[in-house]
Amino acid sequence: MATIFFVGLSVTAALQIKPACGVYVHIPFCETKCGYCDFYSVPLQGRNTGLPVERVCRELRARVLESGHRVRTIFFGGGTPTLLPVAQLDELFRAVAETAPPETLDEFTVEANPATVDGQKAALLVRSGVTRVSMGAQSFFPAELAALERLHSPDDIPPSVATLRANGVRQINVDLIFGIPGQSMASWAESLRRAIGLGVDHLACYGLTYEPNTRLTGQRDRGLITPCDEQIEADMYLLAIDLLVAAGFEQYEISNFAKPGCRCRHNLIYWRNEPYIGVGPSAAGCVHNRRYKNVPDVARYVRWMDGQGHAELESETLDSGALALEMILMQLRLNEGLCLADFERRTGQNLRLQTSGCLDRLVREGLLNVSDTHVALTRAGRLVANTVMAELAAALDTSSSVSTAEQIRAG
Repeated sequence: MATIFFVGLSVTAALQIKPACGVYVHIPFCETKCGYCDFYSVPLQGRNTGLPVERVCRELRARVLESGHRVRTIFFGGGTPTLLPVAQLDELFRAVAETAPPETLDEFTVEANPATVDGQKAALLVRSGVTRVSMGAQSFFPAELAALERLHSPDDIPPSVATLRANGVRQINVDLIFGIPGQSMASWAESLRRAIGLGVDHLACYGLTYEPNTRLTGQRDRGLITPCDEQIEADMYLLAIDLLVAAGFEQYEISNFAKPGCRCRHNLIYWRNEPYIGVGPSAAGCVHNRRYKNVPDVARYVRWMDGQGHAELESETLDSGALALEMILMQLRLNEGLCLADFERRTGQNLRLQTSGCLDRLVREGLLNVSDTHVALTRAGRLVANTVMAELAAALDTSSSVSTAEQIRAG
């Protein structure tokens, strides 16, 4: 379905009073493609990034105007946005300022990898209103980084954090991965301790996933690497919870831990099924219950933006059944869980009544807590979250729920 964009209107004139939204800007350029990554990204070397950057700016302006929403969070992801030249980063940030002045934002995040942000770029980030940087450290051990095909070394991480702090970045997140082939409980604990020692405000701890059609999965399938034992991986996850909570972090989502006041507000938009705009090659968005995805190809993205004013490859309108399943999938990730009243208001379905047998069993098994207001995973439930979500989805007893339950299990 084609998107019709407003022409000739100022952002201020076009915006209407609607729920605030987030904006995700996908910058698909990386130095190299990591073996475990299934996000759309392409190597930067030799590419002319000027044209796609200009089209991303154009799409950003058009989509914010069309949505009618006030933007409250911006998230630049990738790829590695900080690999772009300073002039192109500045061009992108100026487009943000035109559509969502930084002083009106609750949060402005940019992803970076260690050793990709020098003093000049860090100063540009802060000058442009960036309040938060999310750094993909992944591990503090060379062999583990090599298994993931990461290019930086552990020694690059502390200076990168120090550079961001020295230039005034208010909040810093560090990503870590557990379950890496060859990783031990001792090395995982040490990576956690080193990350905590950096004084960062937020940590995201993800279990390594073997995604289809990635080099890492191919290596596993050919017997070239041995995946981490599932019980050890579960123990790593529980260790992360205990160490980080003891260090003053709160776990507010399955994989995310924050110092007080430092939760990622942009990601909370996804997890609470609130509207968000996606901009750039392969970006996805969901506004007014219409979900869309842009074409995952830089050259076609440029051509489609020029030829038809948008780069959507596909879109769909979520009915109440699909929205119910989305809310189960996303909101159960949160420690606060799924709000029963909000679920009924938005979907017209009473989760407690329609899934009562399943809920009762999952509570007896110690996997869910059910109160008058929320359904939430327990500590044990977080270890098998996909299974719990799939069973609740299937219990809704709709044709779409069975399909989605299978998707959740596959994921």
